[in-house]
Amino acid sequence: QVRLVQSGGGMVQPGGSLRLSCMTSGLTFKIFTMKWYRQAPGKERELIANITDTGSTNYADSVKGRFTISRDNARNTVYLQMNSLKSEDTARYYCNVRARSNDWYGQGTQVTVSS
Repeated sequence: QVRLVQSGGGMVQPGGSLRLSCMTSGLTFKIFTMKWYRQAPGKERELIANITDTGSTNYADSVKGRFTISRDNARNTVYLQMNSLKSEDTARYYCNVRARSNDWYGQGTQVTVSS
């Protein structure tokens, strides 16, 4: 059974930073592309970052230059470092992997950016 367990998140003031973690189990983590999505109230889920098995990364324009996705294959964990946070980054964040013909998601973690 594939499991993704997230940690991190919370409330931060504009301009602040947070780091999200997503620990996986039940799959050979190092061979999979990992993704982070977010979903704000009333909006569709948005793909914001991904990292391939070779470490190549891609970002949505909305977070480029502020967010960094990384992975630690020894810990089967993917991270999302979020800097210079804005109110519009407020959303529920999900890690994702497509494995065994299925999309697997973490439980989600709330990020709220507010003064």
